[in-house]
Amino acid sequence: MAERSARQVLGSGSMDRLTELLDLDPGLVLDDFTTPAAGRALADAELLVTGWGCPPLDRRALDAAPRLRAVVHTAGTVRHHITDACWERGIAVSSAAAANAVPVAEYTVAMILLSNKRILDIARDYRAERRTIDWNERYPDAGNYRRTVGILSASVIGRRVLELLRPYDLDLRLYDPYVTAQEARELGAVQVGLRELFAGSDVISVHTPLLPATEGLVSRELLAAMPDGATLINTARGAVVDQEALTEELVAGRIRAVLDVTVPEVLPAASPLYDCDNALITPHIAGSKSGELRRLADLAIGEIENYVTGRDFAHPVRPEILDRSA
Repeated sequence: MAERSARQVLGSGSMDRLTELLDLDPGLVLDDFTTPAAGRALADAELLVTGWGCPPLDRRALDAAPRLRAVVHTAGTVRHHITDACWERGIAVSSAAAANAVPVAEYTVAMILLSNKRILDIARDYRAERRTIDWNERYPDAGNYRRTVGILSASVIGRRVLELLRPYDLDLRLYDPYVTAQEARELGAVQVGLRELFAGSDVISVHTPLLPATEGLVSRELLAAMPDGATLINTARGAVVDQEALTEELVAGRIRAVLDVTVPEVLPAASPLYDCDNALITPHIAGSKSGELRRLADLAIGEIENYVTGRDFAHPVRPEILDRSA
C-alpha cells in the first residue's frame, strides 16, 4: 500500500497488534513490487496486508512470491490489485468493504433524511431573509413521513442503507436485477423496475458499482422521469450517472442532488454544479475518514486472526461475483 495509507489506516496500535500476530517488519511498506526490497520481502511472504495504493499482483509479482497464500485488504474494492493470476493461483482474499460500507451508509441516510426535510433549502432561505417564515406554506412537501425512497442496487452499501432506514416511516423501493421480490421484501423494500424507481421516488440513492454494464446507467431518460423537486444522491461512482444530463437538470432547478462522487473526481473550477443552490457537492468523503479508518484496520486484523488460527475469512472476496460487485 502507499506509505500514507499505512500511516493513516495502520496506526501504532494496529501495527502493534499485527506484530503480535505476524512475523513482519513494521517499517517495510511496499508500493512497487519490482524493487530489490520488494523481491526480498515477497520471497518469504505468506500473507500480504494491502491497502490504497497497492500495485497489481500480476504474474510477475506472484512469481516473486512462491509462498503467498492470502491477501487481506484494509479497504474496499480489490479490483485495482487482485488480478486473474491471483485467482488462478488459489490465493484467498479478504476485504474490509463491509467496514467501509458503514460510514457511506450513514452519510447516505443522513442525506436522505435532510433532503426530505428540505433542510438545505430552508437554511439557505433563512440565512438570506432572516425573519419569521411559515415553512409549512413555503415547503408543503417537507418531511420524512411516508416519503418514498428508492435504492438503486442492493450492494453491500445499499443493503446497509436499507437496514438503517427500516425504523423510519418511509416507503422503501429497490431496483436490482439480481434480487428477487422475496429478497427485496426481506430487506424491507418493494421491488420495482428501473424507470418506476426513478419516476416514483422522492429521493433516489445510487449504490451501483461502476462496471462496463453500469456506466451511464442513470441516463438522461431516467433523470427526466424523476418528479419535480426529487433528490438524487450518488455515493457510488460518478460515471454511473450521465453527468451532462444531470447538470442540465440541476442548472434548470427542476431536481436536487447530493453528489459525493463526480466525473472527474474533482470538478473543474468552472463547473456550474458548484454554484447550484439545489446541489450539495462533497469531495468523496462518504467513505471511511480519519477516526473511521480504525474500523478498517480492526476488520482486517480480525481476518488475520482468522487466518493464523486456521479459520476461514469472515469477509472473503469471491471471484465469481466480481463481475457484478465493486
